[in-house]
Amino acid sequence: MTFAGHAAWITGASSGIGAALARALAGQGARLVLSGRNRAALDALAGSLPTASLVLPFEMTDQPALLAAADTAWDWAGGIDMLVNNAGISQRSLAVDTGYAVYDRIVGVDLLAPIALTQALLGRMVARGSGRIVMISSVAGKVGVPLRTAYCAAKFGLIGYADALRSEVAAAGLQVHVVAPGSVRTEVSRNALTGDGSRRGQSDRAIDNGLDPDAVAAEMLQQIAVGTREIVIATGAELAMAEARRTPEAMFDQIAALANGYAERLVKTT
Repeated sequence: MTFAGHAAWITGASSGIGAALARALAGQGARLVLSGRNRAALDALAGSLPTASLVLPFEMTDQPALLAAADTAWDWAGGIDMLVNNAGISQRSLAVDTGYAVYDRIVGVDLLAPIALTQALLGRMVARGSGRIVMISSVAGKVGVPLRTAYCAAKFGLIGYADALRSEVAAAGLQVHVVAPGSVRTEVSRNALTGDGSRRGQSDRAIDNGLDPDAVAAEMLQQIAVGTREIVIATGAELAMAEARRTPEAMFDQIAALANGYAERLVKTT
């Protein structure tokens, strides 16, 4: 399967995994909605793609802007076939040194904003009876690691929301995918927040020696195309840790079977 003719909306599309996904999807013939905060970078990316694209910049935590963007994207594309919730901020600080405002910011961007955007499109996708929702989590969303308490909290939460959502919408024809990458060569470490909320401004060895974003995007799309629900893309110790916490595919089937009709029966009894 390729995604030719599909309409995909990617947040955090100006660089890194988001930009790599945009290139890969456009190469397969998909139309794209590209979102982020860096309009110049989004425009440059759109200009390099071989398919039609809409540049739609907005701040993810601005709820009115997010809701307006959802309407604009849906109308432009005639429906969204794939929503990729990729925008996020990481962290590099000990919990004891981290102000609450950092937690508020990271959870707002990495967890609440993807939920808000998904919810803004969900009713329309369910009514249409098709669509894919992709949550870009992290190995740090499966395994708690130091210096990332806020980031791990958000990415763990994203997986929980996605897994519960999947059980509710599978019967409606929607697919929900969770992607847990390990270290990828992006600006994630430079853009990470420190304990006082300032930008870290430097990378680290794990990121500099990480996976190539284009290779990650290619693997991601291959796994999404065949319906893999939890996609781990990592190597070495990161892969081993994520695999130790991977949810078995059979468990997703079991939960989906349990959920089928459960909500409807519960509503009728309350």
